[in-house]
Amino acid sequence: MRDARIDRRFFLRGVGGATAGLAAATALSACGTGTSRSTSTSSGGKGKTVVVRDSGGSYGAALQKAIYTPFTRETGITVKVLNLDDAPLLAQIKQGRPQCDLINNSMMSHTKYVKQDALEALDLDRIKSLKSAKIPEAQITDHAVGHSFYGQCIAYRTDAFGGKKPESWADFFDTKAFQGGRAMCSPDGDLPELEFALLADGVPLDKLYPLDVDRAFKVLTRLRGDIKKFWDSGPLPGVLLSREEVTMSTVWDGRIADLQKQGVPVERQLNGMRRQFSGYAIAKDAANVDNAYQLMDFALRAESQAALAKAFPSNPASPVAYAKLTEDERNALAGAPKYYDKGFDADIDWWLKNESAVTKRWLEWARG
Repeated sequence: MRDARIDRRFFLRGVGGATAGLAAATALSACGTGTSRSTSTSSGGKGKTVVVRDSGGSYGAALQKAIYTPFTRETGITVKVLNLDDAPLLAQIKQGRPQCDLINNSMMSHTKYVKQDALEALDLDRIKSLKSAKIPEAQITDHAVGHSFYGQCIAYRTDAFGGKKPESWADFFDTKAFQGGRAMCSPDGDLPELEFALLADGVPLDKLYPLDVDRAFKVLTRLRGDIKKFWDSGPLPGVLLSREEVTMSTVWDGRIADLQKQGVPVERQLNGMRRQFSGYAIAKDAANVDNAYQLMDFALRAESQAALAKAFPSNPASPVAYAKLTEDERNALAGAPKYYDKGFDADIDWWLKNESAVTKRWLEWARG
């Protein structure tokens, strides 16, 4: 099943090739290719439809349960779901014939869409839940609104260090005090992890950007011989930790709970966690703009975000949503108030300008 957080990889494959994908998109539009599903109730009237793009899998199932079905029950609007990668979707938009109305994607991907004039400018007054849910201002843009984030953090075996536990990225990079192999992410899985190297070298959270790339690679090089694997999919850090191939790995925060349920002696450390947000945007020339606004407004409610967090390890953007969870549910999430100040938001603008060059250098470094 596709992980919602792998959207970035589809985007890397697709945005640059959007023009080349026009022919494929024409075929898609003609024959309706693309995985889709819908939910409706007897109250749904003819023509009352909205098509939303999400990434499917367990995340899509959770959205269906927590968002789409309750939305249809309340409004009578049928929700149709499209699982489509970025290249064909962008090509459709360029033709003026998008198959979807509402797009659920990373905020970084939405920013790339904006550069291709692929999104509608939002009328924020039509999204009433922005104020009631207290969506952070940094996650409200002219074309997209953030609804949740995932955090990249440290996962470690609790039986590996004689009772000690790593407290920071400095400990992750200290293989003398915390012995054993390490695993880190490859650019096929997520953004290169330069921020963690800089934090390990003493850079404060609020002074990370613009990233000192030379300094980051110097720190990474000190650890290179202890990195046993570069992971490119969400489950792999857990596999490596379970097999004791490594004692610590970078990881997406939601993956730890499943390992713990399986009895694997692992824990997460959220100090220095990197947050990346996902959000909603409306496709340029969407056929059902009014209904897209209604679904966006519904999904951004604090109650809706809390319901989704119960169905999937998703960290709501709304701080109000956490108050609607039990203490155990709340503290299981990396976005809980007690953890939030321990992390930082990835600087999308910096990464958009530098991702290509950094990735090229990372690949050369990893081979070396």
